[in-house]
Amino acid sequence: MEYIKSKIRDVQDFPTKGVLFKDLTTAFKDPRALHIIGWDLSQLYRDKGVTKVVGIESRGFIGGSILAFELGAGFVPARKPGKLPADTVRQEYAKEYGTDVIEMHRDAIGPDDIVVIHDDVLATGGTMVAAYNLVKSMNPKKIYINFIIELTALNGRAALPADVDVTSLISY
Repeated sequence: MEYIKSKIRDVQDFPTKGVLFKDLTTAFKDPRALHIIGWDLSQLYRDKGVTKVVGIESRGFIGGSILAFELGAGFVPARKPGKLPADTVRQEYAKEYGTDVIEMHRDAIGPDDIVVIHDDVLATGGTMVAAYNLVKSMNPKKIYINFIIELTALNGRAALPADVDVTSLISY
């Protein structure tokens, strides 16, 4: 993980003043770092029977797609409003910079699915809670939650359901 950490760029005052943003794009562009991230993510779920990976827009699409590929699972995008072409379900939520909405296709998850919901960073947890509520409403067999980075000082894990297995590759 030290190699991955060395490839993550800190951006001061983004997206608002006072925030130190952990920019994973510098790790994603490094072939070795991207390979390590994909491998380490997949090892967490290799024996769990995962059938679908939900990636949260937009950086969650990167790790989520790699994870789905490595596990031989399907990939489901959780997107901003109006970006999906078929019938959707939606969830409004509060996040650290205001409110937002996330949508998924209504038919994306079935009752036989075992799902990993993936995003790049756990901050306050609002986006993931919304995605979890959408996936949960589709009644899958099991749900896991995963992040590449967890910002522990923001205590986002406390917002997540206590009965769900939550993993992060890196904690700050």
